[in-house]
Amino acid sequence: MLRKIVFTFLFIIFMSCNLEEAKDPLYQSDTFTIYKDKVVQGDNMAAVVSPTHLTSNYKSPASTTFSRLIKFKFSINEKDNELPPGSDHWLVIDQEHESPIIKFGENPQPLPNQPDTYLPTNYEYTFRVDVSTVLKQFEEKGYYETFNGSRIAKDDFKGFYVAGGSEPLTWDFVNLDMKGLKLMPTDNPNIYNLTVTLNPFDESESRDKEWQLTEDISAKPRYSSEQPLVDALFNLSLEEARKNIEPDSTLRTGAKWGGVWTRDVSYSTILAFAYHEPEVAKISLRKKVKRGRIIQDTGSGGAWPVSTDRTVWTLAAWEIYKITGDQAWLDEVYPIIKNTLEDDYLTIYDSKTGLYSGESSFLDWREQTYPKWMDNKDIYVSQNLGTNVVHYQAHRILSEMAKLKGEPYEIYQKRAEKIKKGINDYLWLKDQGYYAQFLYGRDDLYPSPRFEALGEALAILFEVADEEQAKTIIEKSPVTKYGVTCIYPQIPSIPPYHNNGIWPFVQSYWNWAAAKTGNEAVLNHGLASVYRAAGLFLTNYENMVAETGDFLGTEINSHRMLWSMAGNLAMVHRVFMGMDFQVDGLYFQPVVPKAYSGRKTLSNFKYRNTALNITVNGYGNRIESVTIDGEKAQEAFIPSDWSGEHTVTIQLSYNAFPYHNINLIENQFTLPTVIASTAGETLQWQPVEQVKEYKVYRNGEFLKSTSETQLKAEFEKYASYTVSALDTNGNEGFMSEPVVFSRNTLKVEVENFAPTSQLPYTNYSGDGFVEISTETNRVIEIPVAVEKDSDYLIDLHYSNGSGRWNTNNKCAIRSLSVNDIYVGALILPQRGKDEWSEWGFSNSVEVPLKAGTNLLKIHFEDWNNNMDVEVNTAMLDYVRIIEK
Repeated sequence: MLRKIVFTFLFIIFMSCNLEEAKDPLYQSDTFTIYKDKVVQGDNMAAVVSPTHLTSNYKSPASTTFSRLIKFKFSINEKDNELPPGSDHWLVIDQEHESPIIKFGENPQPLPNQPDTYLPTNYEYTFRVDVSTVLKQFEEKGYYETFNGSRIAKDDFKGFYVAGGSEPLTWDFVNLDMKGLKLMPTDNPNIYNLTVTLNPFDESESRDKEWQLTEDISAKPRYSSEQPLVDALFNLSLEEARKNIEPDSTLRTGAKWGGVWTRDVSYSTILAFAYHEPEVAKISLRKKVKRGRIIQDTGSGGAWPVSTDRTVWTLAAWEIYKITGDQAWLDEVYPIIKNTLEDDYLTIYDSKTGLYSGESSFLDWREQTYPKWMDNKDIYVSQNLGTNVVHYQAHRILSEMAKLKGEPYEIYQKRAEKIKKGINDYLWLKDQGYYAQFLYGRDDLYPSPRFEALGEALAILFEVADEEQAKTIIEKSPVTKYGVTCIYPQIPSIPPYHNNGIWPFVQSYWNWAAAKTGNEAVLNHGLASVYRAAGLFLTNYENMVAETGDFLGTEINSHRMLWSMAGNLAMVHRVFMGMDFQVDGLYFQPVVPKAYSGRKTLSNFKYRNTALNITVNGYGNRIESVTIDGEKAQEAFIPSDWSGEHTVTIQLSYNAFPYHNINLIENQFTLPTVIASTAGETLQWQPVEQVKEYKVYRNGEFLKSTSETQLKAEFEKYASYTVSALDTNGNEGFMSEPVVFSRNTLKVEVENFAPTSQLPYTNYSGDGFVEISTETNRVIEIPVAVEKDSDYLIDLHYSNGSGRWNTNNKCAIRSLSVNDIYVGALILPQRGKDEWSEWGFSNSVEVPLKAGTNLLKIHFEDWNNNMDVEVNTAMLDYVRIIEK
């Protein structure tokens, strides 16, 4: 009772702010307001009691607006294989607690309108499904054929599941079993069911909360300013950072997630931990090395080379070196980085574009940022903005390291410049004023016009974008009321996480880029996003729903997230103090919006052999004067060879920022992805509701806009078509899966050129298949005869049951040589744990073949080692060769 009275008393005090303060908030919008000492969002308020004490009465709205309309699908083996994309079962729950029996694969009726009432909390409900059609096909054919013609072998069957968008249901198909969404058999062998608790609610989440410092942070830098909210959140983040140091002196990823993850620890190190905990950061980075190469964490299709942003480790390692000057560290990381970049060059470099292939950096959940038709080999083929900026910077860093070590460096400079040129040639969207998220499309690549916040920010920070580009990126990129979304516009029918989500660490990089560019409006908005969330939630959550700003409602979330707290700390060090660490010393270029004006001090900051006490006065992004140890200085700079305690005082010039434009708009969604197919030599596609027009592309180029839903294909030897839907706001949805028309396709059975496997797998072509592993069939030579000189696409029909679709690290990789010339890598991602009868195609490699016989060689080389190293296994069915 006493505690409740205290909270009520504090709430009344801080709601009763004086009129002068109310006139001059740090940030104000129709949704929330940031004051110097509190955050107000409707009835929710967080208030500063002291620099080490915060209170909040924040209540999540998630459970009070839980819809009675439940959309869901059933699944075999945790895959989205019951109904076509965009087609879902639905129920409107009134008072019943059990669904009718729904037949697996049966097309649903059109969706009704949203009910005008909401479902009570903790509502038990049973889903029931009739799977007789599936079981009958298993018995009669040995497999079940899905809506798109793919076959699920009876021997590969693991279970039936239910997926959906209403908690605890999830659209995260690959984790349905882990989340307890496996359907159970009933007394009737054809009926499966599952009882769940919809709208789960924890009463403790609705209580008022407080944060009080409990850890000893006295050895850390101390920050104070005229904005008590910033001071308190700085201290909260310092404490959370201390709590995230594990007993083995590594950095824990988050309160809910132990262990070290390459990208998480690397992005966090760049933001803050290189200077905040350099030795702990070193130990953490060492955990992510194997075979003298950087580890790509488990991920899509078996990790590298589907996901390829492991090189962000390079940026973190370099930041540590610049801050510490540790020569032994430089000597240690240099060969690791060199080995990694050489393997990447041989495996993921595209000489046509100058870009590197692979998944969007950190956006590593396939359906969250890619169209559903893209499988893991398609993601490998795609070329992402953020990932390529990381590769560009990694090559620049390797060049600088080589110079310092007196070794050849020019090759890395040249490779870096090719990447930069490729980004600007192929990804820059002149009309939008920012970069495209990625190139995609399988064999012919097109830019996806979606905006990607992290990639855009990195392009500014590492100067892939020139000054004018940086200006337009910051002022023209879309931002929403609660912050900058990971991507924009959002993908329909995909729950919030990366899609329709705001991540504070991404927001922090965006803020850092806005500060570098000199855009006060965007920086103010971004700072408010970081401080609103941390203040109301009293912790640094990983993400929040873009439309509500709430930490509940995303697919997964955790408090005390490493990169979120690093972003919070970076707002002081990287923005307000303007710290820029270079090999020769520490430079300062503070950026302080007018709303945050006043005196700011950061004391006891350890840099190499110095202890610095730094004061920044005023506002602006230009320095008027600097004194160091009371003496006037020419620049705000601490040389790397100084030692002892020093005082730095920086007076800003109270200047207006050069840029103030901001593209603050409503959160929007594109139309669904078009589903296209062939009818003879005609391209046809299903109509999309509310479409303004369709855009048709052929062989990598825009062909035409149309309101029709079919088109006569025009091709001599080969054509690849794809179609997208444009809405009335001008937002273009994802392109359809490419539809290929070909006059000349050759299929060559691999078992005719290597020993046929005796493993008991099914659904293959021809007389059998061939096993490849690190020990078996390391080299397979296949002579292929073609009638004329031409360019051809070569790929493999294969299976890989070494791991799950979305995780593990056993992607199979092989080199392809044609007539004794290495032409590229063949990537054979995992297709499902123990699902060896699940067949699909690898990426294709385009090569010129001469008329007559050509020798194809599929071989295993050192750079084909995957992240597991030991298991690099696949079954090869046939080689497909398509003339272009």
